[in-house]
Amino acid sequence: MTPREIIKAVLTFGAPPRVGLALPPPYPNDLVTAGRASGRADLPPVGSEIRRWRDEWGSVWATLTGYDKGEVVAPAIADWSQLAAYRPPDLGRAEDYAAAAQRFAASDRFRIGMLPGFVFNVARYIRRLENYLCDLLLERGSIDRLHELVRGELLKAIGRLADAGADAVMFPEDWGTQDRLMIDPAMWRGLFAPQFRTLTAAAHSRGLFVIMHSCGKITAIIEDLIECGIDCLQFDQPRLHGIDTLAQFAGRVSFWCPVDIQTTLQTRDAGQIAAEARELVTRLGAKGGGFIAGYYSSNQAIGLPPEVQDIACRAFVKQAMYR
Repeated sequence: MTPREIIKAVLTFGAPPRVGLALPPPYPNDLVTAGRASGRADLPPVGSEIRRWRDEWGSVWATLTGYDKGEVVAPAIADWSQLAAYRPPDLGRAEDYAAAAQRFAASDRFRIGMLPGFVFNVARYIRRLENYLCDLLLERGSIDRLHELVRGELLKAIGRLADAGADAVMFPEDWGTQDRLMIDPAMWRGLFAPQFRTLTAAAHSRGLFVIMHSCGKITAIIEDLIECGIDCLQFDQPRLHGIDTLAQFAGRVSFWCPVDIQTTLQTRDAGQIAAEARELVTRLGAKGGGFIAGYYSSNQAIGLPPEVQDIACRAFVKQAMYR
């Protein structure tokens, strides 16, 4: 089987010969990612900032390090009086996906088209998170109008990524704190589940799988995410949910995880790291597929030398074949 065929079998519980692998060289990688060509305008740093820029949605970002993604320091919509005149970027321009189409066509790997988020991840940056969370309670009409604008552009992007040859779309939405969902689960179900259903349905109608990255403890809505049509959950902290808990969903949704970046990797203990890699494969990939072995992309961000994740990579490759 080609890498592309293996991942399709992983996501459909189609009894692949091994788990999926998304590891750096020299280890195997079954995935290729590409997205829309987007622009940002670099701005002069202020004070101790390393970089400052304006994204294409209109928000100004800054970062204090050379490796983190930064934070919004000036939202695109600072006051709701600006909403009527606000114009989002056009995510439907075919020419912005030409490079993605070329990258996909040149690979036998599973092709993932990257989205900037679903509605939450984009809208919270347009308003800045602390404002946005208050808006959910105090400015529901304005939030609904903003969500409608963002959703319309995301629907365009899903269609264009399908046209470019993607097998799946993937989006980031960090919904969790360290111990719970960021908002009340009932509010999530009322306000965001319908958005998820609309966007996943559009992706599925074009033959695309849907992959969601989320940090934090979002265990309370895993069942909802499955119902909304998410095919794969990318979690960097599987122990935050509990591997036993995640295993209860095996066979219904796939998981893509590294060894836990906050706990197990931090021990730097080769035995513990290898044991967790084996447990992830055997527990989450036990239903005829359902698991992709992952790697956290920034060792610097998690304060570890590459040698620590290398232990996990070797263990994943050793355990990868189903027996």
